[in-house]
Amino acid sequence: MSKPRFPEAFKIEAVKQVTERGYPVAEVASRLGVSAHSLYQWLKRFDPKRAQPAEPADQQAEIQRLKAELKRVTEERDILKKAAAYFAKESG
Repeated sequence: MSKPRFPEAFKIEAVKQVTERGYPVAEVASRLGVSAHSLYQWLKRFDPKRAQPAEPADQQAEIQRLKAELKRVTEERDILKKAAAYFAKESG
């Protein structure tokens, strides 16, 4: 048995009932025939007050970029160390 799909406008209106009108989540969920869990998920998705700022995503992207750069620079350093040891051995 598949779960009913609700249109986005329905979800947004349900969120507004909780956030703007102050109704409890359990009351709105039972009145609309959805689970409280679904309504909490919609709150996370559609409530602008609960939305995470864009910075963490930007920070995660920056961390990934820096990790990749660190890996590349570390590899370059290791290659240069080996080359320096090779030339020191050849000349001495």
